[in-house]
Amino acid sequence: KSYLRRMKLQLLILLCLVHLVCCKNPNIIIMLMDDMGWGDMGYNGNWASETPNIDKMAAEGMVFQDFYAGNPLCSPSRAALMSGRLPIRTGFYSDNAHARNAYTPQTIVGGINEGELLLPQLLKQASYRSKIIGKWHLGHRNQYLPFNRGFDEFFGSGNCHFGPYDDIKTPNMPVYKNHEMVGRYYTNFTINKGSGISNISQIFISEAVSFIDENHDKETPFFLYYTPDATHDPTYASEMFHGKSARGRYGDAVMEMDYGVGVILGLLKKYGIDQDTFVFFTSDNGAATYRRSTGGDNGPFVCGKETTYEGGMREPGIAWWPGTIKPGTTTHQLGSIMDLFTTSLSLAGIKLPSDRRYDGIDLTPVLIRPQQIVSRPIFYYRGNEMMAVRVGSYKAHYWLWTEFGNDPRYFTFCQGQLIPNVTVHDQVNHTAQPVLFNINRDPGEKFIINPHLAEYKDAMAIIEPIVADHKNTLVKGKPSLNYCDKSVMNWAPQGCENIGYCLPIPPSNPKKCVWDH
Repeated sequence: KSYLRRMKLQLLILLCLVHLVCCKNPNIIIMLMDDMGWGDMGYNGNWASETPNIDKMAAEGMVFQDFYAGNPLCSPSRAALMSGRLPIRTGFYSDNAHARNAYTPQTIVGGINEGELLLPQLLKQASYRSKIIGKWHLGHRNQYLPFNRGFDEFFGSGNCHFGPYDDIKTPNMPVYKNHEMVGRYYTNFTINKGSGISNISQIFISEAVSFIDENHDKETPFFLYYTPDATHDPTYASEMFHGKSARGRYGDAVMEMDYGVGVILGLLKKYGIDQDTFVFFTSDNGAATYRRSTGGDNGPFVCGKETTYEGGMREPGIAWWPGTIKPGTTTHQLGSIMDLFTTSLSLAGIKLPSDRRYDGIDLTPVLIRPQQIVSRPIFYYRGNEMMAVRVGSYKAHYWLWTEFGNDPRYFTFCQGQLIPNVTVHDQVNHTAQPVLFNINRDPGEKFIINPHLAEYKDAMAIIEPIVADHKNTLVKGKPSLNYCDKSVMNWAPQGCENIGYCLPIPPSNPKKCVWDH
């Protein structure tokens, strides 16, 4: 029996490899949600029944229960996905102050380094047709936008949907169709903050359907980066889902995100290309606990977005590829959003560039053989500082910090989660003796392992050389998120003249950005 099982497994691996090598490269779809937490998923135990399509995707595919964002904040995490590298390497951070989360608001001068090779650029080597739908957030100035960074098509915005603004002191965010702005959030693409109603998610879903309609029967494969942002504050949903969730507006938005997943996967099945398409579902960072009851759920994990505790970076992760991935499987492989870059290139038959160091690993062996585990660390960065690292079951905090504050009982980013000597207002340096947790036994990071125990010493004997090698070999990129300037805001984006919606540009006055946390 053991021999027969081995033979069947070897045959399965051989068939999968033959498919990868001999057949058309698979289509690739990455679904990246915004501020959705690990605990928002029904398959992870959420009670609200908001995610039937995502739960079905999990049942038909492989669940990664130990999957991580590239950073606890939206912009740098997305940069990590698109580049396959930690933001500290690509320069997508700020060193204006220690360990501060920086991102790309309207005033930011910089964006993703123009020397970085992004996923859609490299996929062109295998003739992939690519489109991004939704939120980009890697820089809104022309040189940083998707159509100049490898994407063939773009529908969405370079920024988040903050607003509404007066278009005098602050311009409303532009929405692009390919190279040109076609309107702005709130004025042309309505978001009613009073009711929480907007049709934008339905527009995004329609754009995804059109792209698949147009490319499903082409000889060349396609890459769809689907990144709607309705679950980010201010939360919105269409009339179809408004008021449907017991969790309020956030739950309504989750239901609509789930609906979009169902539409896209259903279309792949309708066209008979589901077995020719690799799909991965995840989120850019943990749920925003500072939103209290109007935000998402991080399950058993402590704290949330903005922090390097588990709630800030542990994400839902589902791989779906009928005929290749065995349905209903679960893996505890440590996975990272950066692995989607490396795995996508592997599936496309493209070699990684050899002139730089990558942090993502190829998950293809795990997809084919779920019980296989590839040993690797997960580094938790906040701005210019490595705050923690996970190796196997153990997570070592070299720095601890939630956010600045005076009340020892209250933490904005860790609502209702007061853990003595763990959730702290001051930046506490534990580099000399890291704070260690067994994440499998203690996912809530509540019980510090005593440094005098053999368990601590044995775990740190493995972790410390990995951290030393990482720090000794790290080549930091030049920080691109240090300067802000009101003149670079979205006053007159490309195409504004075609719709009569260009705004006067104020004089340039660059200053160092202030990042509070």
